[in-house]
Amino acid sequence: MYQSIAWYATLFLVFLLALAFAFVYGESRKLREYGPIQEKGYKIRKFYFIGLVAVMGFATAMSLSKLPYHNQHAIAKGKATVVEVTGLQYAWELSDEEFTVGDEVLFQVTSKDVTHGFGVYDPDLKLIAQTQAMPHYTNTATIKFDKPGTYKILCLEYCSVGHHVMMKEITVKPKEGSDDHNE
Repeated sequence: MYQSIAWYATLFLVFLLALAFAFVYGESRKLREYGPIQEKGYKIRKFYFIGLVAVMGFATAMSLSKLPYHNQHAIAKGKATVVEVTGLQYAWELSDEEFTVGDEVLFQVTSKDVTHGFGVYDPDLKLIAQTQAMPHYTNTATIKFDKPGTYKILCLEYCSVGHHVMMKEITVKPKEGSDDHNE
């Protein structure tokens, strides 16, 4: 959907730009005083700039609102369980794979070989956190698990021919005494 909107918006803006150039070219062929033409050009440029800022502001607001970060970074200030994660072609190695609803988990992510994209998906396959797994560098992602089930960790960056099999499942169990057993 966003690609279609971006495509149509780009075509529309290029069309407006072409009209502006055609107008300027047409006006430049007429012999007149430069002052009135310059004044019209400034008006056109001002409205074009305001329109461009409005379109880009709208596109930025729409795209940033869809990012999966939510309040996960604010959660990181609490007591989090640290899980060491290493990506390698074509697997994920985790120091822990079972958690409980309500657990705050700080994933410390690195790679042994090439750059990988570390993406955590909830049981409904909605991306809830992501970071890069890079050799000789550690990135972090913090998640507070709010529902039980089987979560998936997928590689989000093409890392070679076996990229499609680079997945890992982690389990989030309900709290003891809880009636929520949605596995």
